[in-house]
Amino acid sequence: MAEACRLNDISRPGSATIMECSKLSACLEKQTGIPFIHLELGSPGFAPNRIGVEAEKAALDAGVGSKYSPADGLPVLKEASSKFVKAFLGLDIDPACHIPTTGSMLGAFSALRIASQCVPGRRKILVLEPSFSANKKQMAILEIPWKGVEVAELRGPHFRERLREAMSDDDYAAIIYSNPNNPSWMCLSEEELQNIAAVSRETGAIVIEDMAYFCMDMRGAGYGTPGREPYPPTIARYTGRFILLISASKIFSYAGQRIAVLCVGPALFNEHFDALARRYGDSGLFGHTLAGSILDMITSGCTASTQWGLAAMMEKSCDGSLDFVKDISEYGVRAARMKTIFLQNGFSLSYESDARGKIGDGFFFTISYPGMDSGTLVEELLAYGVSTVSLDKMGSKRHGVRICSSRIQEDQFALLAQRMADFAADHGTR
Repeated sequence: MAEACRLNDISRPGSATIMECSKLSACLEKQTGIPFIHLELGSPGFAPNRIGVEAEKAALDAGVGSKYSPADGLPVLKEASSKFVKAFLGLDIDPACHIPTTGSMLGAFSALRIASQCVPGRRKILVLEPSFSANKKQMAILEIPWKGVEVAELRGPHFRERLREAMSDDDYAAIIYSNPNNPSWMCLSEEELQNIAAVSRETGAIVIEDMAYFCMDMRGAGYGTPGREPYPPTIARYTGRFILLISASKIFSYAGQRIAVLCVGPALFNEHFDALARRYGDSGLFGHTLAGSILDMITSGCTASTQWGLAAMMEKSCDGSLDFVKDISEYGVRAARMKTIFLQNGFSLSYESDARGKIGDGFFFTISYPGMDSGTLVEELLAYGVSTVSLDKMGSKRHGVRICSSRIQEDQFALLAQRMADFAADHGTR
């Protein structure tokens, strides 16, 4: 393992990033010839949706590859995204407010950038922890100050007061979180979102809601039927100053095509900021600056064919001919099977519940082991051919590792059970 770390410029596995853990486990697999069980990388486990693939092919055959895309997106995707949000969130948001981005990572980067520039002296970002570690790397690149606060410590009857206290400095530009949460899979409730919206109004902070796992909280809620309640909880019901990150990566298994949409609240989209006008020499309108003065300079617009692909998948989802929730429900089945294996061998769930009760089975979950901190557990599991990521890297105050259910194969469940039985025997819990 020391040699593999040296080859990959990693000081120790327990402090490695998600991508470093993936590279390290692949290196160990190649060196030893022993197949690893890859639970570290949140990459889709299914083939890309064929509707998107065929729509991209048709668009390329029609000649879209010869033309630049508008910075704020092709009308076909903006309109499809508006229909999608109406069908699956029950919200009417004008197509103009839907801006395609080259994946949600780029969407988050640009959202953090513009949020931190709207009001002089108000640059800090509040991160609801645990969180997607890449967002903190983005803030480091952008030299944006941030502070993390554990959602589990806010939860309860005094959620709003505790959140307001965490933001008492009044220099916050935005609040960012994922819902469902990466890595814990906790979900914010409607009441908690109302409290976040209230604090947002009090502080002037924009709310950035990462919906990468759209409709993937599958605790019997029945999300995913177009035009029919229940709809997933979202901050967009309680404030107009929001940015939703809606990604094709997980729900359509379209990660490699790097396509997502920034859905900006109409009130925020049309809000004027003097600081933006001075900085960029444009209108100072939030949506115009975001698309024309920031995103256009970063990517010059999204690839045209991928916009057609996502538009087709959204359209087919809206008319009911594509059931994306059914397609991705297998992640929950895999997670339940893996949880059983880990719990039978002395592990515990690092995060067990949220405001709705027991956390559901989905794309991620978190585990801990008695007497081991997060970094040590990553390293110990690697020795048994199981690759994970430390919760330390994700701002958690709890010990443990993140487990992703996407990449495990059917023939690996028995192997995982045997390796975890050996782990338990070697560590005195069996």
